[in-house]
Amino acid sequence: MDKIRNFCIIAHIDHGKSTIADRMMELTGTVSKREMKSQLLDSMELEQEKGITIKLAPVTMQWKGYTLNLIDTPGHVDFSYEVSRSLQAVEIAVLVVDATQGIQAQTLANVYLALEQDLTIIPVINKIDLPAADVESVVAQIVDLLGCKRDEIIEVSGKTGKNVDKILDRLIGLDIIIDNNINDKTKALIFDSYFDDYRGVVLYVRVFEGEIQKNAEIKMMAAGTKGLALEVGILTPKMTPRESLKAGEIGYIVTNLKTTREAKVGDTVTLAKMPAMTPLPGYKNVLPFVYAGFFPVSNDQYKDLKEAIEKLSLSDSALRFEPENSPVLGFGLRIGFLGLLHMDIIRERLEREFGLDLIVTNPSTNYEVVMNNGEILEIKSAADLPDMTEVAEIREPWVKGEIIVPKSMIGGVLNLINEKRGHQTNLSYIEERAVIDFAAPMANLLTDFYDQLKSATSGYASFNYELDGYRTEDLVRVDFLVAGQRIDALSIMAHRTEAEAIGREVTKKLKEVIPRQNFEVALQAAIGARVIARETIGAYRKDVTVKIHTGDRDRKAKLLAKQKKGKARMKRFGKIDIPSEAFTVMLKR
Repeated sequence: MDKIRNFCIIAHIDHGKSTIADRMMELTGTVSKREMKSQLLDSMELEQEKGITIKLAPVTMQWKGYTLNLIDTPGHVDFSYEVSRSLQAVEIAVLVVDATQGIQAQTLANVYLALEQDLTIIPVINKIDLPAADVESVVAQIVDLLGCKRDEIIEVSGKTGKNVDKILDRLIGLDIIIDNNINDKTKALIFDSYFDDYRGVVLYVRVFEGEIQKNAEIKMMAAGTKGLALEVGILTPKMTPRESLKAGEIGYIVTNLKTTREAKVGDTVTLAKMPAMTPLPGYKNVLPFVYAGFFPVSNDQYKDLKEAIEKLSLSDSALRFEPENSPVLGFGLRIGFLGLLHMDIIRERLEREFGLDLIVTNPSTNYEVVMNNGEILEIKSAADLPDMTEVAEIREPWVKGEIIVPKSMIGGVLNLINEKRGHQTNLSYIEERAVIDFAAPMANLLTDFYDQLKSATSGYASFNYELDGYRTEDLVRVDFLVAGQRIDALSIMAHRTEAEAIGREVTKKLKEVIPRQNFEVALQAAIGARVIARETIGAYRKDVTVKIHTGDRDRKAKLLAKQKKGKARMKRFGKIDIPSEAFTVMLKR
């Protein structure tokens, strides 16, 4: 047991943790030179293209007689619950900071998570081989953050492999005691689970007490489901079967379960015959808080879309979906996500892996509606809002955010936060960087906050957030009418003070994308029966007097009057085909 070291690598997006993991696998001879490729643990095509880790991956390595179990965690805020479960499964965290960028928002968030779990932190500065590397400044930032000594920080280059062996030596040199609880009731933490088309649900687990043998009957304590451990083993990074997994070890269990909803991340696995009494702490049911309508461009693809989402949801227990029907877009699905990156990834996977052509409606968050009779409803889109005469109050979700930015750019960021109806709660400094804590409504950060933040800070800012409960606000539903007909898929929830500006902006943009007709088309934004903004798409003009060769005024007037009647009739009965671009207008407000 004292020859096992369980550790994970934590960092901000793109600070090089997957590259350092590659070098470790090469150094320990876990993967042969022939099989080696960059970002080996990022197996998804999307991960390699975007250079981010989406699904975490464990691997077992041998170094100088010690067994090292590594978990490569995702860096993005949307997956922070998975990161927190990975941190619970290990004793040591290797904190990687980019020598060219310094400490970023995700670095801070992950450090706080690691300190909460009481982990030993090994600070590492990566990318020291780059010309832009400013090692001394980053060292000062890390010393300031962790309160460690200068000589405790290891300077490495993941690309060339320089000094990576020093991290491995530091790992085995640490005095870590792992409890040897093999005779206790079995408890293992699920820190990831995915669905394999051929084998069913595969769990990645850390065994804390007891042992799990091959073919044992297992039970998930939170979900209450039972299954069989058809195969157990370790990852090198290929699956390597073993007879059993003992306390202190990290490995995988192939089960006979049909979906990851039966074995969620953070759940405790125990033996069905001798179950443990209490589960491991920290489990929570992850709920999505960003919702968007996904519609196929042609209705023939609805069945394919439904099958594709069902397939993806087998592996992703955080995905929630329900059918939705829109008079304009036809049949589709309303899908719930953990955040905007999660939504982007699912959209790209649907388009790439399943060849679907999709229209995505404006992402919204969920609201709590308190009725006059005290009943509380949860609505996922503005179209579901009940009659306002029966509503006592509407609550919207707020987030606590943290932005790290160079000192010289604080002013622009504070202005942006105020524009989004947010307010700054704290301001502190790490060396040359400012850490701005703020609170803001979730809905205002959904559309393009991140893009605006990057523009305001020339790309230097980094951003991290977490949900902070619901607050009662003066919210209204803004409807958009095209030629007098309300289009439900375009309706949005907005704060009363912002409704008019949003109404004017969206009607202007709709005017650009909805094609002209033979009759005049009115585009209106309204709150209830009150119109707050209007744009008019002019009619095509056809000169009906062109066939008259004389200058007879009466004949001209007669033809123009006839045309006027026809236009009025068209305006009453004319149908307008709304193009799918009208919905992307809402995404890029």
